[in-house]
Amino acid sequence: MAWAGLARVVLLSALCALITAVPVRAAELVMVEQVGCPWCEAWDREIAPAYPKTEEGKRAPLRRVDLHDLPEDLEFKSRPVFTPTFVLMEEGRELQRIEGYAGDQFFWFLLGQMLEAHPEATALPEEDATALPEAKEEVPE
Repeated sequence: MAWAGLARVVLLSALCALITAVPVRAAELVMVEQVGCPWCEAWDREIAPAYPKTEEGKRAPLRRVDLHDLPEDLEFKSRPVFTPTFVLMEEGRELQRIEGYAGDQFFWFLLGQMLEAHPEATALPEEDATALPEAKEEVPE
């Protein structure tokens, strides 16, 4: 009986350690889309393959939702009308949005501005931040 109680304590401690070791992501980028949207398809071709590999993708992981079936766990300031609409969310609440897609350069520029406007919500977790390469200064001998 004592061993069972000890085993529970050890298991509970291990679970608590595991839960606290998982980095919490405060922000996500919600892409509101709909079937047949040519601008969504262009974004899929030009941005989607690279997005999760970028710093921006790590700061605000992508979540895709359908315009006609918006999840109840998301609180928009106003209902999205255009697709694609990219909404920066923190804990399910809208912080800012980009409506439409006018090409890759415009998207990356606007997304960068949006992320910089919300540094607390979109900061990289410590382990990701330390994984980024540091600039090294070479000192001549």
